Amino acid sequence: MANVLVTGFGPYANTPTNPAQLVAEKLNGSTIAGAEIHSRIVPCTYFKSIDAAAQGIDELKPELVIMLGEYGGRSMITVERIAQNLNDAARYGLQDNEGNSPNGEPIAPDGPAAHYATVPLRAMVKAMRAAGIPSEISDAPGTLVCNHLMYGVLHYIATNQLPIRAGWIHLPALPEVAAKVENLNMPSMSVETSATGVRAAIEAALENKTDITEPSRSRFQI
Repeated sequence: MANVLVTGFGPYANTPTNPAQLVAEKLNGSTIAGAEIHSRIVPCTYFKSIDAAAQGIDELKPELVIMLGEYGGRSMITVERIAQNLNDAARYGLQDNEGNSPNGEPIAPDGPAAHYATVPLRAMVKAMRAAGIPSEISDAPGTLVCNHLMYGVLHYIATNQLPIRAGWIHLPALPEVAAKVENLNMPSMSVETSATGVRAAIEAALENKTDITEPSRSRFQI
């Protein structure tokens, strides 16, 4: 049976409960399209997150890696197209969980400016929409630990010439986080809805080795 590695983060910054952790844990041990899901909650810390994910890749030798994170303010599940070689948390006044706040620093000094996801973005969004889950392709993963981990994993796979496809899925905030006074008017999505979407996306990624050509209609970009 093929393996799929799913990574998630725990609490971070203004996110006391991270949907990425809860969705990853919900999917752990399940079977999707004939593949077994193995979830790892990695440190929400620059570089240590990459090391933890790389360890999971070495142990599981997965066919597919799907990384999950929260993007507060987004109303839909978003599949990221590109990760850039840049860490910049200082611009937002944020730190990782060990107090690191890089200020415009490269992730891999000798690496390319960016890595593209190697999963079928249009097929994944189409499958999520067919399952009734609001979803979209994003070209803006940010410059925090999410982008850092996405770039780091894609760079690790490319550098080691591994036959593994990988991509990133951002999830909206949880309702209990959006209900906080300081987050009024923030869009949210339940764990169950997010998990249904991620499951559909993983199934599409496993069933489509290359992406479909049908355009993915878009009205969204942040």
